[in-house]
Amino acid sequence: MAPGDGELLRTERFRLRPWTTSPSDVARLADIYGRDEVTRWIGGAPSIPPGDLPARWAAVHERDDRFGCWAIELLDGTVAGTVLFKPLPNGVGEVEVGWHLHPHCWGHGYATESARAVIERGFDAGLPEVYAVVRPGNEASMAVCRRLGMQRLGRMTRWYDVELEAFRLMAPAIVV
Repeated sequence: MAPGDGELLRTERFRLRPWTTSPSDVARLADIYGRDEVTRWIGGAPSIPPGDLPARWAAVHERDDRFGCWAIELLDGTVAGTVLFKPLPNGVGEVEVGWHLHPHCWGHGYATESARAVIERGFDAGLPEVYAVVRPGNEASMAVCRRLGMQRLGRMTRWYDVELEAFRLMAPAIVV
């Protein structure tokens, strides 16, 4: 299906769309990022109010339309969580894929499917590789990285000044 209404893309199970400042989106953001079982894996709750997150994430997209943080909205209207695709904070052009899902939406393949969609979009735009960083012990996210075909690079502090498991996926070679 073709995207529309500001969507990044649509699949048979969900659409990726910008987060908004609507009361329902802000409430869902507060619910997701207010849960210890989510924030323990991302270094704590965001330091800005949930209502300010959509504008912050839109600014990332406005600087370069390959990047952003999008709501994973199931076709029944439930927002499962966030998929992000953004430059890593070292300033050398490396790109991170990530996902933060509501615990009720864990175990359904939404993280893998949404991450795969934004990675493929990034590769189509010419990115040579994509990284994921995962807190040690977050076995579920490491399993997503493996399902995506990412290579484990080991633990490093290269991007966030905290030891994280790093994974990399190289763009497929183009045969001419």
